[in-house]
Amino acid sequence: MALSIGIVGLPNVGKSTLFNALNGGGAEAANYPFCTIDPNVGIVPVPDKRIDALSAIVNPQAVQHAIVEFVDIAGLVAGAASGEGLGNKFLANIRECAAIAHVVRCFDDENVTHVAGKIDPLSDIEIIDTELMLKDMDGIQKGLVRIEKLARTGDKDAKAQVEVFKKVSQGLEDGIPVRRQGLSSDDMDKVKGLCLLTAKPVLYVTNVDDASLPDGNAYVEQVRAFAAEEGAGVAVVSAQIEAELVEMDEESQTEFLADLGLSEPGLNTVIREAYTLLDLISYFTAGVKEVRAWTIHRGDTAPKAAAVIHNDFEKGFIRAETIAFEDFVSFGGEAKSKEAGKMRLEGKDYVVKDGDVMHFRFNV
Repeated sequence: MALSIGIVGLPNVGKSTLFNALNGGGAEAANYPFCTIDPNVGIVPVPDKRIDALSAIVNPQAVQHAIVEFVDIAGLVAGAASGEGLGNKFLANIRECAAIAHVVRCFDDENVTHVAGKIDPLSDIEIIDTELMLKDMDGIQKGLVRIEKLARTGDKDAKAQVEVFKKVSQGLEDGIPVRRQGLSSDDMDKVKGLCLLTAKPVLYVTNVDDASLPDGNAYVEQVRAFAAEEGAGVAVVSAQIEAELVEMDEESQTEFLADLGLSEPGLNTVIREAYTLLDLISYFTAGVKEVRAWTIHRGDTAPKAAAVIHNDFEKGFIRAETIAFEDFVSFGGEAKSKEAGKMRLEGKDYVVKDGDVMHFRFNV
Protein backbone atom coordinates (compact mmCIF):
# COMPACT_ATOMS: atom_id res chain seq x y z
CA MET A 1 0.00 0.00 0.00
CA ALA A 2 1.27 3.46 -0.85
CA LEU A 3 0.94 5.84 2.06
CA SER A 4 -0.01 9.26 0.69
CA ILE A 5 0.46 12.33 2.88
CA GLY A 6 -0.48 15.86 1.86
CA ILE A 7 1.88 18.57 3.12
CA VAL A 8 -0.06 21.75 3.94
CA GLY A 9 0.66 25.05 5.64
CA LEU A 10 0.66 28.77 5.14
CA PRO A 11 3.07 30.25 2.57
CA ASN A 12 6.70 30.57 3.70
CA VAL A 13 6.54 28.13 6.59
CA GLY A 14 9.12 25.81 5.00
CA LYS A 15 6.86 23.33 3.18
CA SER A 16 8.73 23.26 -0.10
CA THR A 17 12.11 23.25 1.65
CA LEU A 18 10.95 20.23 3.66
CA PHE A 19 9.58 18.54 0.55
CA ASN A 20 12.87 19.11 -1.27
CA ALA A 21 14.70 17.41 1.57
CA LEU A 22 12.27 14.48 1.55
CA ASN A 23 12.49 14.11 -2.20
CA GLY A 24 16.14 14.96 -2.64
CA GLY A 25 15.32 18.20 -4.50
CA GLY A 26 12.97 19.26 -7.27
CA ALA A 27 10.31 21.45 -5.69
CA GLU A 28 10.71 25.19 -6.04
CA ALA A 29 11.31 27.00 -2.75
CA ALA A 30 11.58 30.78 -2.43
CA ASN A 31 10.84 33.66 -0.08
CA TYR A 32 7.50 34.69 -1.58
CA PRO A 33 3.93 33.34 -1.40
CA PHE A 34 2.69 30.78 -3.94
CA CYS A 35 6.07 29.83 -5.35
CA THR A 36 4.51 26.34 -5.47
CA ILE A 37 1.50 26.37 -7.81
CA ASP A 38 0.95 22.76 -8.90
CA PRO A 39 1.37 19.98 -6.34
CA ASN A 40 4.71 18.20 -6.36
CA VAL A 41 4.69 14.49 -5.62
CA GLY A 42 7.66 12.66 -4.12
CA ILE A 43 8.14 8.96 -3.44
CA VAL A 44 10.24 8.51 -0.30
CA PRO A 45 11.64 5.25 1.13
CA VAL A 46 10.73 4.51 4.74
CA PRO A 47 13.94 4.29 6.82
CA ASP A 48 14.11 0.88 8.50
CA LYS A 49 17.35 -0.62 9.81
CA ARG A 50 15.74 -4.07 9.81
CA ILE A 51 16.02 -4.05 6.01
CA ASP A 52 19.80 -3.69 6.34
CA ALA A 53 19.98 -6.56 8.83
CA LEU A 54 17.98 -8.88 6.59
CA SER A 55 19.99 -7.89 3.51
CA ALA A 56 23.27 -8.61 5.29
CA ILE A 57 22.09 -12.18 5.86
CA VAL A 58 20.35 -12.89 2.55
CA ASN A 59 22.59 -10.83 0.23
CA PRO A 60 19.73 -10.20 -2.23
CA GLN A 61 19.94 -8.91 -5.79
CA ALA A 62 17.61 -6.03 -4.91
CA VAL A 63 16.33 -4.22 -1.82
CA GLN A 64 12.99 -2.42 -1.63
CA HIS A 65 11.97 -0.29 1.35
CA ALA A 66 8.35 0.53 2.08
CA ILE A 67 7.49 3.90 0.55
CA VAL A 68 5.60 7.05 1.48
CA GLU A 69 4.13 9.40 -1.13
CA PHE A 70 4.33 13.04 -0.12
CA VAL A 71 2.19 15.59 -1.96
CA ASP A 72 3.39 19.19 -1.58
CA ILE A 73 0.27 21.35 -1.65
CA ALA A 74 0.73 25.05 -2.41
CA GLY A 75 0.55 27.44 0.55
CA LEU A 76 -2.99 28.02 1.76
CA VAL A 77 -4.24 31.42 2.93
CA ALA A 78 -7.37 32.78 4.60
CA GLY A 79 -10.16 32.57 2.02
CA ALA A 80 -8.73 29.45 0.35
CA ALA A 81 -12.08 27.62 0.58
CA SER A 82 -13.68 30.34 -1.52
CA GLY A 83 -10.86 30.42 -4.02
CA GLU A 84 -8.36 32.89 -2.55
CA GLY A 85 -4.85 32.08 -3.71
CA LEU A 86 -6.17 29.34 -6.00
CA GLY A 87 -7.45 27.73 -2.81
CA ASN A 88 -10.13 25.46 -4.28
CA LYS A 89 -7.61 23.88 -6.60
CA PHE A 90 -5.16 23.33 -3.75
CA LEU A 91 -7.74 21.88 -1.38
CA ALA A 92 -8.89 19.36 -3.99
CA ASN A 93 -5.38 17.93 -4.07
CA ILE A 94 -5.62 16.86 -0.42
CA ARG A 95 -8.78 14.76 -0.72
CA GLU A 96 -7.09 11.54 -1.80
CA CYS A 97 -4.37 11.70 0.85
CA ALA A 98 -4.53 9.34 3.83
CA ALA A 99 -3.21 11.95 6.23
CA ILE A 100 -2.10 15.55 6.44
CA ALA A 101 1.33 16.80 7.45
CA HIS A 102 0.72 20.37 8.61
CA VAL A 103 3.98 22.31 8.58
CA VAL A 104 3.93 25.04 11.21
CA ARG A 105 6.53 27.78 11.46
CA CYS A 106 8.16 27.74 14.89
CA PHE A 107 11.18 29.97 14.35
CA ASP A 108 11.94 33.69 14.32
CA ASP A 109 13.72 35.15 11.31
CA GLU A 110 13.07 38.70 10.12
CA ASN A 111 14.55 37.78 6.74
CA VAL A 112 11.79 35.24 6.04
CA THR A 113 8.42 36.85 5.39
CA HIS A 114 5.36 35.65 7.30
CA VAL A 115 2.03 36.29 5.57
CA ALA A 116 0.43 37.41 8.87
CA GLY A 117 3.38 39.57 9.87
CA LYS A 118 4.00 37.69 13.13
CA ILE A 119 4.99 34.25 14.42
CA ASP A 120 1.97 32.60 16.04
CA PRO A 121 1.79 28.80 15.46
CA LEU A 122 -1.70 28.35 16.92
CA SER A 123 -3.09 31.18 14.81
CA ASP A 124 -1.50 29.61 11.74
CA ILE A 125 -3.11 26.26 12.58
CA GLU A 126 -6.47 27.95 13.08
CA ILE A 127 -6.31 29.61 9.64
CA ILE A 128 -5.65 26.30 7.89
CA ASP A 129 -8.26 24.42 9.95
CA THR A 130 -10.86 27.09 9.20
CA GLU A 131 -10.33 26.80 5.46
CA LEU A 132 -10.47 23.00 5.59
CA MET A 133 -13.67 23.14 7.66
CA LEU A 134 -15.30 25.58 5.23
CA LYS A 135 -14.50 23.20 2.40
CA ASP A 136 -15.93 20.30 4.42
CA MET A 137 -19.13 22.27 5.13
CA ASP A 138 -19.59 22.76 1.42
CA GLY A 139 -19.15 19.02 0.84
CA ILE A 140 -21.56 18.12 3.65
CA GLN A 141 -24.28 20.43 2.31
CA LYS A 142 -24.00 18.99 -1.18
CA GLY A 143 -24.10 15.48 0.27
CA LEU A 144 -27.19 16.33 2.32
CA VAL A 145 -29.12 17.40 -0.77
CA ARG A 146 -28.46 14.03 -2.34
CA ILE A 147 -29.05 11.83 0.71
CA GLU A 148 -32.21 13.66 1.87
CA LYS A 149 -33.87 12.82 -1.44
CA LEU A 150 -33.15 9.17 -0.81
CA ALA A 151 -34.32 9.42 2.82
CA ARG A 152 -37.69 10.75 1.68
CA THR A 153 -38.28 7.45 -0.13
CA GLY A 154 -38.23 5.72 3.26
CA ASP A 155 -34.69 4.34 3.04
CA LYS A 156 -33.68 3.66 6.68
CA ASP A 157 -29.94 3.78 5.99
CA ALA A 158 -30.33 7.12 4.25
CA LYS A 159 -32.32 8.50 7.18
CA ALA A 160 -29.56 7.48 9.58
CA GLN A 161 -26.99 9.02 7.30
CA VAL A 162 -28.90 12.31 7.19
CA GLU A 163 -28.73 12.55 10.98
CA VAL A 164 -24.97 12.00 10.97
CA PHE A 165 -24.47 14.54 8.17
CA LYS A 166 -26.43 17.13 10.17
CA LYS A 167 -24.48 16.38 13.34
CA VAL A 168 -21.15 16.75 11.55
CA SER A 169 -22.33 19.91 9.82
CA GLN A 170 -23.30 21.48 13.15
CA GLY A 171 -19.91 20.58 14.59
CA LEU A 172 -18.16 22.26 11.69
CA GLU A 173 -20.33 25.37 12.09
CA ASP A 174 -19.23 25.43 15.75
CA GLY A 175 -15.60 25.44 14.57
CA ILE A 176 -14.79 21.82 15.45
CA PRO A 177 -12.86 19.76 12.86
CA VAL A 178 -14.42 16.36 12.17
CA ARG A 179 -11.50 14.52 13.79
CA ARG A 180 -12.24 16.34 17.08
CA GLN A 181 -16.00 15.73 17.11
CA GLY A 182 -15.80 12.41 18.94
CA LEU A 183 -17.68 10.51 16.23
CA SER A 184 -18.15 6.76 16.54
CA SER A 185 -16.56 4.47 13.96
CA ASP A 186 -20.07 3.84 12.58
CA ASP A 187 -20.67 7.58 12.15
CA MET A 188 -17.27 7.99 10.50
CA ASP A 189 -18.18 5.23 8.05
CA LYS A 190 -21.33 7.15 7.09
CA VAL A 191 -19.33 10.23 6.05
CA LYS A 192 -16.34 8.36 4.65
CA GLY A 193 -17.47 8.77 1.05
CA LEU A 194 -17.28 12.56 1.37
CA CYS A 195 -13.49 12.45 1.89
CA LEU A 196 -13.78 15.22 4.47
CA LEU A 197 -10.49 17.05 4.90
CA THR A 198 -10.77 17.62 8.65
CA ALA A 199 -11.56 13.93 9.21
CA LYS A 200 -8.03 13.01 8.16
CA PRO A 201 -5.43 12.38 10.86
CA VAL A 202 -2.87 15.18 11.22
CA LEU A 203 0.84 15.24 11.92
CA TYR A 204 2.06 18.69 12.96
CA VAL A 205 5.57 19.20 11.61
CA THR A 206 7.10 22.03 13.61
CA ASN A 207 9.80 23.79 11.60
CA VAL A 208 12.43 25.19 13.97
CA ASP A 209 15.88 26.76 13.76
CA ASP A 210 18.92 24.56 14.42
CA ALA A 211 19.34 25.97 17.94
CA SER A 212 15.95 24.47 18.88
CA LEU A 213 16.87 20.90 17.89
CA PRO A 214 16.12 18.24 18.93
CA ASP A 215 13.40 19.00 21.49
CA GLY A 216 11.90 22.23 20.15
CA ASN A 217 11.14 25.57 21.78
CA ALA A 218 8.29 27.56 23.33
CA TYR A 219 6.46 27.67 19.99
CA VAL A 220 6.69 23.87 19.70
CA GLU A 221 5.30 23.43 23.21
CA GLN A 222 2.22 25.40 22.17
CA VAL A 223 1.73 23.03 19.23
CA ARG A 224 2.30 19.95 21.41
CA ALA A 225 -0.37 21.07 23.87
CA PHE A 226 -2.82 21.71 21.03
CA ALA A 227 -2.04 18.39 19.32
CA ALA A 228 -2.52 16.45 22.55
CA GLU A 229 -6.17 17.53 22.65
CA GLU A 230 -6.92 15.75 19.38
CA GLY A 231 -4.43 12.90 19.58
CA ALA A 232 -2.37 14.28 16.71
CA GLY A 233 1.32 13.58 16.19
CA VAL A 234 4.10 16.17 16.43
CA ALA A 235 7.52 16.07 14.78
CA VAL A 236 10.30 18.59 15.32
CA VAL A 237 12.52 19.32 12.32
CA SER A 238 14.60 22.08 10.83
CA ALA A 239 13.67 22.15 7.16
CA GLN A 240 16.81 24.14 6.41
CA ILE A 241 19.06 21.60 8.16
CA GLU A 242 17.31 18.74 6.35
CA ALA A 243 17.87 20.51 3.02
CA GLU A 244 21.58 20.82 3.82
CA LEU A 245 21.83 17.16 4.79
CA VAL A 246 20.49 16.07 1.41
CA GLU A 247 23.52 17.63 -0.27
CA MET A 248 26.02 15.67 1.87
CA ASP A 249 27.46 12.18 1.57
CA GLU A 250 26.71 9.66 4.33
CA GLU A 251 29.93 10.29 6.29
CA SER A 252 29.44 14.07 6.24
CA GLN A 253 25.82 13.64 7.29
CA THR A 254 26.85 11.59 10.31
CA GLU A 255 29.42 14.18 11.41
CA PHE A 256 27.02 17.08 10.85
CA LEU A 257 24.24 15.39 12.83
CA ALA A 258 26.66 14.55 15.66
CA ASP A 259 27.68 18.20 15.90
CA LEU A 260 23.99 19.05 16.35
CA GLY A 261 23.52 16.33 18.95
CA LEU A 262 21.31 14.27 16.63
CA SER A 263 21.48 10.58 15.77
CA GLU A 264 19.46 10.73 12.54
CA PRO A 265 17.77 13.18 10.16
CA GLY A 266 14.52 14.70 11.38
CA LEU A 267 12.79 13.43 8.26
CA ASN A 268 13.05 9.90 9.67
CA THR A 269 10.97 11.10 12.60
CA VAL A 270 8.37 12.60 10.25
CA ILE A 271 7.95 9.29 8.42
CA ARG A 272 7.82 7.19 11.60
CA GLU A 273 5.29 9.55 13.18
CA ALA A 274 3.16 9.24 10.04
CA TYR A 275 3.27 5.44 10.36
CA THR A 276 2.24 5.65 14.01
CA LEU A 277 -0.51 8.13 13.21
CA LEU A 278 -2.09 5.77 10.67
CA ASP A 279 -1.39 2.66 12.79
CA LEU A 280 0.71 1.02 10.09
CA ILE A 281 3.34 -1.69 10.40
CA SER A 282 5.74 -3.48 8.05
CA TYR A 283 6.34 -7.13 7.34
CA PHE A 284 9.14 -8.49 5.16
CA THR A 285 9.78 -10.94 2.37
CA ALA A 286 13.40 -12.07 2.17
CA GLY A 287 14.82 -14.06 -0.73
CA VAL A 288 17.91 -14.01 -2.94
CA LYS A 289 16.06 -11.99 -5.59
CA GLU A 290 14.76 -9.33 -3.21
CA VAL A 291 14.45 -8.25 0.40
CA ARG A 292 11.37 -6.06 0.67
CA ALA A 293 9.24 -4.29 3.27
CA TRP A 294 5.45 -4.28 2.83
CA THR A 295 3.13 -1.83 4.55
CA ILE A 296 -0.11 -3.03 6.16
CA HIS A 297 -2.50 -1.83 8.87
CA ARG A 298 -1.92 -3.10 12.38
CA GLY A 299 -4.41 -5.90 12.95
CA ASP A 300 -4.43 -7.17 9.35
CA THR A 301 -4.65 -10.92 8.96
CA ALA A 302 -2.24 -12.99 6.87
CA PRO A 303 -4.51 -13.11 3.77
CA LYS A 304 -4.88 -9.31 3.82
CA ALA A 305 -1.13 -8.94 4.16
CA ALA A 306 -0.68 -11.30 1.21
CA ALA A 307 -3.04 -9.19 -0.90
CA VAL A 308 -0.61 -6.27 -0.66
CA ILE A 309 1.75 -8.32 -2.83
CA HIS A 310 -0.97 -9.54 -5.22
CA ASN A 311 -4.72 -10.08 -4.98
CA ASP A 312 -4.27 -13.69 -6.09
CA PHE A 313 -2.25 -14.35 -2.94
CA GLU A 314 -5.32 -13.53 -0.85
CA LYS A 315 -7.80 -15.37 -3.08
CA GLY A 316 -5.80 -18.60 -3.07
CA PHE A 317 -4.27 -18.25 0.40
CA ILE A 318 -3.31 -21.55 2.04
CA ARG A 319 -0.72 -20.84 4.73
CA ALA A 320 1.93 -18.29 5.65
CA GLU A 321 5.42 -19.46 6.56
CA THR A 322 6.34 -16.97 9.28
CA ILE A 323 9.52 -16.17 11.19
CA ALA A 324 9.81 -13.33 13.70
CA PHE A 325 12.41 -10.78 12.62
CA GLU A 326 14.45 -11.27 15.79
CA ASP A 327 14.60 -15.04 15.22
CA PHE A 328 15.51 -14.65 11.54
CA VAL A 329 18.47 -12.45 12.51
CA SER A 330 19.52 -14.44 15.59
CA PHE A 331 19.66 -17.74 13.70
CA GLY A 332 21.15 -16.25 10.54
CA GLY A 333 18.39 -16.80 8.02
CA GLU A 334 15.45 -18.94 7.01
CA ALA A 335 17.08 -22.40 6.96
CA LYS A 336 18.61 -22.21 10.43
CA SER A 337 15.49 -20.58 11.86
CA LYS A 338 13.47 -23.50 10.51
CA GLU A 339 15.94 -26.01 11.99
CA ALA A 340 15.56 -24.30 15.35
CA GLY A 341 11.78 -24.61 15.16
CA LYS A 342 11.26 -20.88 14.74
CA MET A 343 9.32 -21.07 11.47
CA ARG A 344 5.56 -21.23 12.03
CA LEU A 345 2.79 -22.18 9.62
CA GLU A 346 0.02 -19.64 10.16
CA GLY A 347 -3.53 -19.78 8.82
CA LYS A 348 -6.18 -17.30 7.68
CA ASP A 349 -6.88 -15.95 11.16
CA TYR A 350 -3.26 -15.10 11.97
CA VAL A 351 -2.76 -11.41 12.78
CA VAL A 352 0.53 -10.31 11.27
CA LYS A 353 3.10 -8.83 13.67
CA ASP A 354 5.37 -5.90 12.92
CA GLY A 355 8.63 -7.30 11.54
CA ASP A 356 7.35 -10.77 10.58
CA VAL A 357 9.37 -12.35 7.76
CA MET A 358 6.82 -14.17 5.62
CA HIS A 359 6.44 -16.48 2.66
CA PHE A 360 2.92 -17.20 1.40
CA ARG A 361 1.62 -20.52 0.12
CA PHE A 362 -1.29 -20.04 -2.24
CA ASN A 363 -3.16 -21.81 -5.02
CA VAL A 364 -5.20 -20.06 -7.71
